[in-house]
Amino acid sequence: MDASASEAVPANQEAPANQAAPESAEEALPDIEDTIFDGDFLAAAIGVGAGPSYIGSDDYQLVPIPVFQGSIGGIDINPRPAGIALDVIPDQGRRVSFQLGPAARLNFNRAVDTRDELIEAFPRLDAAVEVGPTVGVSINRVLHSYDSFTLSADILWDVAGAHDGMSVRPSATYFTPVSRGAALAISANTTWIDDSFADYYYTVDPALAPDTPLPAFEAEGGFQNAGLTSLVFVDLDGDILNGGLALFGVVNYTRVLGDAADSPFTSFAGSADQFFGGVGVGYVF
Repeated sequence: MDASASEAVPANQEAPANQAAPESAEEALPDIEDTIFDGDFLAAAIGVGAGPSYIGSDDYQLVPIPVFQGSIGGIDINPRPAGIALDVIPDQGRRVSFQLGPAARLNFNRAVDTRDELIEAFPRLDAAVEVGPTVGVSINRVLHSYDSFTLSADILWDVAGAHDGMSVRPSATYFTPVSRGAALAISANTTWIDDSFADYYYTVDPALAPDTPLPAFEAEGGFQNAGLTSLVFVDLDGDILNGGLALFGVVNYTRVLGDAADSPFTSFAGSADQFFGGVGVGYVF
């Protein structure tokens, strides 16, 4: 779950006092002082999703979806696809809050079985470990007392010697409860990559696979993709603010762009249109 694309119930949300006979999202939630999200909490979830076997693939496979989110000692923990980000600025509850901290993710693109004979004819790539800072700003109580709008960006470098490049991953996320027992997050995101990153994943050298029908291609950096993600949470006891068991579902559409789309790995062997969907269950402590 990209949160940038997905923030469960953010720790910096405020809610007004309880209302009798709730009829809307604004009336459905009690005061933040009465919720599990006031102070330290941890949400852990696991699910399964179906997505492209590599960036640009038209073959799909099942993947696990682990998610951890929370706030411990004033440090917020936010999920990333195959990674995590920390916010070390203790400004919980403010109308405008800022995010700053480290982020890290694992990049397994073409480092595992792609289920595509054309791609598997080429040497399998190494997994990248990408780390760097994350920065952002959130505006809370935008349309009502419980929603938030967040702009953020992760700036990551490979430290494992795989692509040895960098990426910049900005996102915009709107979060809102839709009832006392459910919440929704909608996120738009894009990824910019440098020449080293693009060359590692999207350059095609036919000499590495003598029998390949893929033509030679030299990739350069630029925007790799852009996408939209929708994430919904449903609390199993009907109250998202008291913790316990919850279900989540996520759907994503991504369009591969630039040289990542023009590469024969995508244009000949795959597709620039990428879809992902998944479901899971979690528990808030």
